[in-house]
Amino acid sequence: MAAKKKPGRAATTISSPAAISRTPGQGRFGTDPLPLHFHAPLDPLKIPPQPWQDLPQPTGSAPFRLALESVLPAEEIQRIHSSGKLVFHTVGDTGGVNETNDIENVASAMENDFLHGTPQNAPAFFYHLGDVVYYQGQTKSYYAEFYEPYMRYPAPILAIPGNHDGDVDPTTGEKSLQAFVRNFCARSPVHTPEAEDAPRDAMTQPNVYWTLEAPFVTIIGLYSNCPEGGRIKPDQIAWFESELAAAPANKALIVAVHHPIYSAYGGHPGSQHLKDVFEQACAKAKRLPHAVFTGHVHDYQRFNGRLAGRHVPFIVAGAGGYNHRLHVLSQKIHKAKLPVQMPGSVGTLEKYCDTNHGYMRVEITQKQMTCMYFAVPDTGPPAGKPLKPFDRLTIPLNLK
Repeated sequence: MAAKKKPGRAATTISSPAAISRTPGQGRFGTDPLPLHFHAPLDPLKIPPQPWQDLPQPTGSAPFRLALESVLPAEEIQRIHSSGKLVFHTVGDTGGVNETNDIENVASAMENDFLHGTPQNAPAFFYHLGDVVYYQGQTKSYYAEFYEPYMRYPAPILAIPGNHDGDVDPTTGEKSLQAFVRNFCARSPVHTPEAEDAPRDAMTQPNVYWTLEAPFVTIIGLYSNCPEGGRIKPDQIAWFESELAAAPANKALIVAVHHPIYSAYGGHPGSQHLKDVFEQACAKAKRLPHAVFTGHVHDYQRFNGRLAGRHVPFIVAGAGGYNHRLHVLSQKIHKAKLPVQMPGSVGTLEKYCDTNHGYMRVEITQKQMTCMYFAVPDTGPPAGKPLKPFDRLTIPLNLK
């Protein structure tokens, strides 16, 4: 179960006026970066033209689980158990559609984590939070936006899809998630043509929503499809409920989904639909995650949210390298003293970074989970020196 919230500073409450609206004789010229709430209901009239896309057939068998032991060599799994700690990277929204400097800077900083410290502190994998390539998930984008930037990343890269991975360019004749399935849900670890000279083979995830079984942690990965705010239909919700209930009680539990449940950026507000899905699933399964990881918003935000009346950390980590311009929060939030709360939302914004691209490093033992965010300078990581974390959150696990 999620840890109880410790007493802390009182939240600053910020009330947002209605977003810029259309009035007689006036046009609409911009959006307010301050959301009405940290999570909002979906308005069909305001959803961008990214319609629902039907899901591809699974490449593996239900209940769509992948053991880390099937990805890493036995000696690596033994090293994790012997050290008593699992370390991994996570971030989303990496595809460098306009230029690749930012994704390469973040990738270089992640690679540096393998050079500093002991082998016991080396990340075992990178868990991608979606939007691997832009804008319509095309096969032709995979080399420049995925394989080449991570040419020297020495660990497996696992992923859930984002909305741009599932979107479709009708001129290519490709189906939704076709390239994602080829490169992350292959039936065997083949070398795809789009990988070209990169040594990385395709991953063998059993479905576009799936569960990773690893030492010390279970990660349930959802696919929230293409429409803004995300959409999850009953069959995946039922699967989510069953995976929550089945997750081992003696391990940490993380849920990953591309669209955020909480967000302080008005252009991509948090999703009330996903919040309701999580509330329903957790209530039926009688199980809460220790943390929820999301992307979609191109910055870093950490919230203290709630599920079933309990405090749960919700983290947005979507600054993995897409475009140089990040999603900058409202000046009202910049000027406010953290933590920040919005009327109508039970969550509080505890920390954010909207000035630098970056990534998360997660360390898990039997006793605690530590989530660290590293803000990467525009010039790249300093040579020969590890970055210091911009933010750190330690979550007691209280496992059975």
